[in-house]
Amino acid sequence: MNRKKIGVIGSGFSGLAAASVLAKENHEVHIFEKNEQIGGRARKFSANGFTFDMGPSWYWMPDVMEKFFNKFNHTTSDFYELIKLDPGFKVIFKDDAVSIPANWDELCALFEDIEVGGADQLRKFMAGAEYKYNIGVNDLVYQPGLSILEVMRMDLVKGVFKLDVFSSFRTHVRKYFKDPRLVAIMEFPVLFLGAMPKDTPALYSLMNYAGMKQGTFYPMGGFSMIPEAMQKIAMEQGVEFHLNHNVNQIGLENNKATHLQFDDKKVDVDALVASADYHHVEQVLLPEAFRNYKENYWEKRVFAPSSLLFYLGVDKKVPNLDHHNLFFDEDLDQHAEELYVNKSWPSKPLFYVCCPSLTDPSVAPEGKENVFLLMPLAPGLEDGEALREKYFTIMMDRLEAYTKCEIRSAISYKRSYCISDFVSDYNAYKGNAYGLANTLLQTANLKPKIKNNKIDNLYYTGQLTVPGPGVPPSIISGQVAADQLLKSFKKSK
Repeated sequence: MNRKKIGVIGSGFSGLAAASVLAKENHEVHIFEKNEQIGGRARKFSANGFTFDMGPSWYWMPDVMEKFFNKFNHTTSDFYELIKLDPGFKVIFKDDAVSIPANWDELCALFEDIEVGGADQLRKFMAGAEYKYNIGVNDLVYQPGLSILEVMRMDLVKGVFKLDVFSSFRTHVRKYFKDPRLVAIMEFPVLFLGAMPKDTPALYSLMNYAGMKQGTFYPMGGFSMIPEAMQKIAMEQGVEFHLNHNVNQIGLENNKATHLQFDDKKVDVDALVASADYHHVEQVLLPEAFRNYKENYWEKRVFAPSSLLFYLGVDKKVPNLDHHNLFFDEDLDQHAEELYVNKSWPSKPLFYVCCPSLTDPSVAPEGKENVFLLMPLAPGLEDGEALREKYFTIMMDRLEAYTKCEIRSAISYKRSYCISDFVSDYNAYKGNAYGLANTLLQTANLKPKIKNNKIDNLYYTGQLTVPGPGVPPSIISGQVAADQLLKSFKKSK
C-alpha cells in the first residue's frame, strides 16, 4: 500500500483513535486541532491549585478502552491507575439517598431491601442487559453503518427480540421494577443518552450492565489521563500534532479532498478524517454540492442534551457526598419533557455533582474540595450570565440543603461553561454536549453516514455518526472510520 498523507480534523477521542490506527499502517498522519490543548471535550484546566476535567467524568466500559490500548501493545495501566469506585454513584431523592455498591451481591441485597423480589428481578434484568452488551458493544458498534446487511445477519435476526431494539426503555424497566427509586436508578443513564425513556430503545439497558455490573471507574489524575495516554500512543505511531490550527476550508478536486485551508497557509492531504462536529464540517468547510445532508436534515435530528456546568474550588471539605452524585430530588419526566419536547430551561432541574477530590488528592489542595456541577439542558438555548447564575443558585440551594454544609462562602474559584462555550470551543451544533440522541430512528444505520457520499477520501467520526455519543463509542468510531479509509486505499490500488 502506498504511503498516504492523511489529515485528521480534531483531537477528541475519535480523532486520536483514528490517527493512531492509520499511522500504525505506516501512513503519514497529521492531527489539526483548533484549540491549544488536545482532548476535545475531555480537556482539563488548572486554577488556584485545583485541576478540573472539563467534560466526561464517568469511566464505563473499561474493556473498550483496554481493547483499543491492546491494539498498540499497551494496557491502560501503562499510563494510569484505574480505581473501581465503591460506591459507584449515589442517587439523591427528596427523602432518601441510595448509594450503588460496587459489589454485585451487595447491589442485589440493596434492591431487595427497597422492593420485595428486587434482587431476583435485578438478576433477570442484568442477564438480558449482559446479552445486549456482548452483542452491542463487542459487535454491532464496530459496524460502519453503511449497509443494511450489517444488521441483517442470521445470528442478529434470530436474537432481535432479545436485543429489544423495538421496545421502549421505559416499558422495559417497569416490567422488572415498581418502586420509583429503582425505576429512577435504572433510567438515569437515558437522561444523558438524549431522549425520554419512552423514546429510547430497551437495547440501551446495556448501559445499566456497564455502569452497575461491570462497575464505575476513575483514572487517577483525572479523566484527561485518557486522551493524554492516547496522544502518547499516537506519537509512538508517528502522528504529528498541530495545535491552534483552525481549519477554514476543505479543498477539493475531482471529488477528492486535496488540502486543508488555514488562515495563513494550506496543507495538502491524500485523505481526510473529520472528527470535528459533523454539521460544522459539512455546512462550513464544504461547498453545498459536496455535503451529505442539507441544513433541514440537522434541524429535524433529535439531539442529546447540552449542559450547564460549574467548576468550583472549595476551600474546605464537603460532607455527605460520594464521587458521583445524581440529584433526582425533582421529577425526571418533567425535566426530560423540558429537555426534549418543550426545549426550554428546566423549571425544576435534575443535576449531577462530581467530587473527584474524594478519590484523588491530586486534583485539589489538601483540605479543599474539587466540585463539578452539571445540569442537562436543551441545545440551542440562550445562556447569558443571568440565567447561568439563576441555575447556580437553584443547584447550590439543594446541594447545601442535602450536605447540611455552607459551601458558597468557601468557594475560592468558580467558572461556568454552557451552550455558547460548546459552540465557541468545539463548533458544536446548537451547543450540543453529547451528540445525537439514541432514538430508534437514529440508531445504527440510521445515523449520519461515516463516509462522505460525494468525496471519495473523506470520512467522518465522532458522536454525530456511528456508533453514537459517549467516550467508548467515540473511541470505537475513530477506529471504524480509520478501518474504512484503509479499505478504500486497498480498493483503489
